[in-house]
Amino acid sequence: MIGYRWPITELTGYEPKTTFWKDFTVAERVSGVAGIKDTFQNAFKSWKHDKEYITELVMVLNWKIHQWYTVDDELATLYNELWGKADSWCMDNLKGDDLKYFLQTTD
Repeated sequence: MIGYRWPITELTGYEPKTTFWKDFTVAERVSGVAGIKDTFQNAFKSWKHDKEYITELVMVLNWKIHQWYTVDDELATLYNELWGKADSWCMDNLKGDDLKYFLQTTD
């Protein structure tokens, strides 16, 4: 589907493991702010203890900030708040090799 492709592989070599980019893109189009919040809550609750998935969630949220920051202040601000919550959780809760993975992947 057009508009669902996350260009991260072409730009960084990172190969996505989740459908988070598509999930948030669908939420934006179908439900707006409420859908984005719901998508975040479901993804965060389900995957916060999986180092790869929580890392990718933080990356997707960061990219979504950049996608919207000159187009829609409300969405950019929302994504920034969600990114801050997920990123802070990772910095406070990931330890050892999990934290190392998070930091190296998001660098």
